[in-house]
Amino acid sequence: MVSLRETVNFTHVPPGGKGQPLKTAVAIRHVAFEDLGSFAPVLARRGVDLRYMEAGVDELARLDACAPDLLIVLGGPIGAYEETAYPFLLDELHLLRRRLAADLPTLGLCLGAQLMARALGARVYPGPAKEIGWKPLALTEAGHASPLAPLDGSRTSMLHWHGDTFDLPTGATLLASTDLCRHQAFSWGRNALAFQCHPEARTADLERWFIAHACELATAGLSVPALRADSARFGPALETRGARCFADWLDGVGL
Repeated sequence: MVSLRETVNFTHVPPGGKGQPLKTAVAIRHVAFEDLGSFAPVLARRGVDLRYMEAGVDELARLDACAPDLLIVLGGPIGAYEETAYPFLLDELHLLRRRLAADLPTLGLCLGAQLMARALGARVYPGPAKEIGWKPLALTEAGHASPLAPLDGSRTSMLHWHGDTFDLPTGATLLASTDLCRHQAFSWGRNALAFQCHPEARTADLERWFIAHACELATAGLSVPALRADSARFGPALETRGARCFADWLDGVGL
């Protein structure tokens, strides 16, 4: 296995300063338009070197699961249980199992959250209906006491875009729900956080989502102009509060 630390220069030399280890983040991306969005500038401001690995293209099996300081698994339009059609999902599950067992900072978004749940032994399956569009989160008591506090439904709405859901993994703490999807966010251990929803969504990027998911939206009978209007209305606040949530979580895990 090739360690990321064997292929990347991890020494960062600030102007006029001494060399110090460079913090690193690897984000596994399934489709080009679902990236880290508003979370990426938070990492940049902290001097964290962000590298994307493309699922189905890059050799995920060669990544040392414990090498990056932060591992992020992003969203995508496939099921966490579809490894027969998409064998690379097994590599992702292997990475997540090793990463979670080592209690290292790990973040899952949408499909990434579903894969985290499955890696922790929980079932992932189709939900009662597709949940696509803007809807506020209802935080649990634990959620209010967590970095998710800025995402409370009284402060901002949330972008949802999924058809699957999952059981809460054993030992996980439920942080947020909606009326249609009880398990919207959970933490596990000290350093793992998973979102079924999209707190990283950035308004300027969503037109690409509307285009790429045109068939799904038409099949679901959803209006693109209405989604666009809601995104313009709710997106800016989510960008600010989502970035705040992410920054607070990074503080908590020492990044």
